[in-house]
Amino acid sequence: YLYFMDNSSQLLKEIETSWMTQDEAAKTVKVSVATIRNWVKTGDVKKSQEGLISKKSIEEFMSNIAGTEKLKSRANKSLKDNHNHQDVSNQLETIFRTYSDEQIGIEYENALSNSFRNKEGVYYTPSNVVRDMFKGIKMEASYTFLDPCCGSGNFLMEAIRQGVLPENAYGFDIDENAVTIAKERIYREFGYRSNNILVADFLSIAQTLEYKMDLIFTNPPWGKKINKDEKERYSSLYNCGKSTDTTSLFLGASLSILKPNGKLGFLIQEAFFNITTFEDIRNRVIAKKILRFVDYEKPFKGLMTKAQAIILENEKAEQKNPIECHSSNNTFYRSLNSFQDNPKNIFNFCANESEAAVIKKMFEVPHIHLKGRAQWALGIVTGNNSRFCSQEHKNGYLPIYKGSDITKTGLKKASTFIFNDFSNLQQVAPLSIYQAKEKLIYKFISSNLCFYWDTEQRLILNSANMLIPENLEIDGNQLASLLNSEIINWLFKKLFSTHKVLRGDIEMLPIHKDYFLNHNLFSEVQYLNFLGITKTEDGNYRI
Repeated sequence: YLYFMDNSSQLLKEIETSWMTQDEAAKTVKVSVATIRNWVKTGDVKKSQEGLISKKSIEEFMSNIAGTEKLKSRANKSLKDNHNHQDVSNQLETIFRTYSDEQIGIEYENALSNSFRNKEGVYYTPSNVVRDMFKGIKMEASYTFLDPCCGSGNFLMEAIRQGVLPENAYGFDIDENAVTIAKERIYREFGYRSNNILVADFLSIAQTLEYKMDLIFTNPPWGKKINKDEKERYSSLYNCGKSTDTTSLFLGASLSILKPNGKLGFLIQEAFFNITTFEDIRNRVIAKKILRFVDYEKPFKGLMTKAQAIILENEKAEQKNPIECHSSNNTFYRSLNSFQDNPKNIFNFCANESEAAVIKKMFEVPHIHLKGRAQWALGIVTGNNSRFCSQEHKNGYLPIYKGSDITKTGLKKASTFIFNDFSNLQQVAPLSIYQAKEKLIYKFISSNLCFYWDTEQRLILNSANMLIPENLEIDGNQLASLLNSEIINWLFKKLFSTHKVLRGDIEMLPIHKDYFLNHNLFSEVQYLNFLGITKTEDGNYRI
């Protein structure tokens, strides 16, 4: 029977079918399902009527095209950067023998592959950042401390150094090697063999824990790859609403086991503080007593996004409690309502109290928004610009404009041209939008708003986006002038602090249409007078 089962199993493994599902194809070549769909759309791989993917076409694509075209420049990291966890495990003894405590975590992180770090959202926190996050936090020996994703133990070590007993320090991590390092570091410095540092997935066990914590400090996984069903289940379990990024889930889970008046510190990506995705979890946070916001700039090598911290107390928020904000070596205080007055409770803590007052004033002046008052569309996504575009104007090619061609003072002469057959392109908005009598086109990758009023039905690539205003009571030229203005750009930066011009952010900006009742053309000085705002000599604004 066992012989039969073993051989049957082997035979089943050896059977090869001609087709696979899109999910199977994505897993086979380690890309997203959306990428597989794009390859089908561009004709690079074949699909049956039932939606199955031809194995042969996938194999041919990977052999003949992927290496020289799409995956050469845009390969998934896991394709070109493998991670053998056992190999890393074998290096641990050498790491312990060779390096000081401060260096152990750094050397282990360096031994991890980029693909592993990217998949798990792993970026270990520098010791100076850990120490600063504990600033002003009272540590008593009897306090229980938890790092729910402890890595090699930097937060655990600092908590013990500052007074928490080793036996009261708890940690979880899914990386067995990292847990081994954290426990060994505690033993070497404090002589205590901890049984409280465990290999476990905090999100899956938080609701089962029978004890609550006095202190929870961590740097959670940023954008860890988990499937949609799991995200939604954890979001429901930990009351995160539509905020399903792993940062939000770890924050919600941590709040669920934090004692009343307990302290929590999270080091998280800049996007948490201002984009719509995190609005629901921000609504939970703003109901707590926020102690500090800190901007640590870019402490992680190879990571472009800023790392910022929020420190709070598990107590009901009160207006009388000022919030300490630290940014660019400046420390100042903001009132709670200065954040509550922002759209979507944006935590724009890099703006001081005076700047927050100007922002509030701009939203108090009667205005409308673009939300619900425009058609929106993306620029053309070719899937391969070098294949479908030309740098010279050839027969059958049309001029197409990039984001870099758009300036506040006009549009540069087209330097890129696209073949007039769009059927094989990856993504094209309805041609009626490109051919609209009037539309606004704007840079997408930019920290500045840069709009152009197009009346010549121009085509744009996906480094630019477009909108057609509807029922605004002002024309497109006036809207472009308003969005390009210095004060609206200042507002955009102070609220969103981003290098991408997102539709959701533009839709939140105030459109003061009444200004144009008495002014056909836009004037910065007259607009500021209309708002009741003055520009200062240092380029800032005040009421």
